[in-house]
Amino acid sequence: MNFQKILIPVAGVAAVAVAYNLAGWSGVAVIATGLVMWLLLHFTRMMNVLKRAANQPIGYVASAVMLNAKLQPGMTLLHVIAMTRSLGQLQSEKDVQPEVFCWTDGTQSHVTCTFVGGKLASHELFRPTAVQLPPAP
Repeated sequence: MNFQKILIPVAGVAAVAVAYNLAGWSGVAVIATGLVMWLLLHFTRMMNVLKRAANQPIGYVASAVMLNAKLQPGMTLLHVIAMTRSLGQLQSEKDVQPEVFCWTDGTQSHVTCTFVGGKLASHELFRPTAVQLPPAP
């Protein structure tokens, strides 16, 4: 179970209650202003990441090897989209857990990422095998 979905709203309500007890309605106004500012900062970051990703082809990354090196379990999908500056190519069925996304670079190397609940559970790098060319005459 994801405790952040519970703890953050509970902490916000507790902060408002403490502010009311200490400073009355002016304390509530200060805390509410701070909470709204925090929400707006997160919303603005999400919109900027998605705006940058909208300008790239779906599933494209500059270097799959570098992406593979930077990925760590527990990263959010939004963080991975910010790193790749591209939306991933959905490999699994829509709205089914786990979600599997793929990013491919110009050499046809690709990284397949599995997300469970919006967090990176695993990732795998696939590199094409070198094709033997016939000797030049």
